[in-house]
Amino acid sequence: MSITDLLNNAPVEEPERQYYFIEEAKKIVAKKEQEKGRKLTCCVTTFGCQMNARDSEKLLGVLKEMGYVETTDENADFVIYNTCTVRENANNKVYGHLGILHGYKKKNKDMMIGLCGCMMQEPTVIEHLQKNYKFVDLIFGTHNLYKFAELFTTALLNKKGMIIDIWKDTDKIVENLPISRKYPFKSGVNISFGCNNFCTYCIVPYVRGRERSRKPEDIVAEIKELVADGVVEIMLLGQNVNSYGVGLEEKVTFADLLRMVNDIDGLERIRFMTPHPKDLSDDLIEAMATLPKVCHHMHLPLQSGSTEVLKRMNRRYTKEHYLGLVEKLRARIPDVAITTDIIVGFPGETEEDFLDTMDVVDKVHYDSAFTFIYSKRTGTPAASMEDQVPEDVVKDRFDRLLALVQKHGHEKVKALEGTVQKVLVEEINEQDNTLVSGKLANNVTVHFPGDKSMIGKIVDVRLNCCKGFYFIGEMYQEGPL
Repeated sequence: MSITDLLNNAPVEEPERQYYFIEEAKKIVAKKEQEKGRKLTCCVTTFGCQMNARDSEKLLGVLKEMGYVETTDENADFVIYNTCTVRENANNKVYGHLGILHGYKKKNKDMMIGLCGCMMQEPTVIEHLQKNYKFVDLIFGTHNLYKFAELFTTALLNKKGMIIDIWKDTDKIVENLPISRKYPFKSGVNISFGCNNFCTYCIVPYVRGRERSRKPEDIVAEIKELVADGVVEIMLLGQNVNSYGVGLEEKVTFADLLRMVNDIDGLERIRFMTPHPKDLSDDLIEAMATLPKVCHHMHLPLQSGSTEVLKRMNRRYTKEHYLGLVEKLRARIPDVAITTDIIVGFPGETEEDFLDTMDVVDKVHYDSAFTFIYSKRTGTPAASMEDQVPEDVVKDRFDRLLALVQKHGHEKVKALEGTVQKVLVEEINEQDNTLVSGKLANNVTVHFPGDKSMIGKIVDVRLNCCKGFYFIGEMYQEGPL
């Protein structure tokens, strides 16, 4: 079938249109299998955040439906990179990987290479790829990921080089497409897409588009299906989960959504990522405190403890407001684990500004923190700001911050030593196959004796020994030994 015939015969409505292309691709893949005398392989490589990881599961789900077999070997029949562009070195990492793929493709002319994700939403990137990486077969962005089956099937038939399909923005959300989960017992679930915050250091709103929320009934239906398939823990995903409800006809808040999800029979744990301090409501804190399935873990990005720096970052909260939120959380949920993100060396940051950050860290006592040295991101307002902080000054501040974060983090983890906690068993320990590894509700890792039959189960474990930021434990059983 020609590409023209393929497109002319396709249904107009989604997701029926994508399932049509999956069926057509199956025929092409089956024919190639006969020619090669083996199954075709695919390798999906993810760069970046949990949103990208969830998108990659969707890509893999479509490829498996078409007949591909997953492999981690990049010398595969089809390789696709789901890219991140939060930092410019992420782009360079992708270019480096493409050089390796080019060598593979020279030896295997039938090999196909695809690129998608945030990096592809940058016009300068597309120009660079067209000029220097002409061996790439397929390029698409974040807004039309649901069209992957259509784009890939077209690429299978294409004889004229690179296919590029990039959208500037969309309000479209397509449900019920195939997905292949990495873990059978836990899963991410998108509740919204895009971002409306426009922090001055962040490229995400420009590459992910404006914020739009999925309908709550679609989210609940998806989670019910996941639970029926063995999932016990879900992570609700959005660029800013606290502002969930944007674009919905009927007002539904994130706290409302948590209550709906908490009512799903068979689900045992609910997590979410990422909230924004400016939208953290009292109602959400109350929902966390009262809903038994919601983990008492709040990732609350600080970025800076200086009100002046926060203003230049366009974060829309102050140091005092942030500390007030922490006080509310701890008052209502005494055992809450609070983690954060912090940027050191934002343009114009003075020693006084930095000490404000250290003061917040000292007051909050974070369970853990992701600390970053600011780096210019082309395309963001901060990249053109004056008063870039000297590298040696930033490095000194970063080291001081890291030492303080680690000190408090170790104290918070060690406080649980000797207690009995519930652990979701995730895998056999990589270093010792007589141990299993799992996560507490606060996301701390625990290793303890067990076997693969325990994977996916939530069990009681005594935390015998704190090893810095993880525990060695043992299964706990009530009653006399």
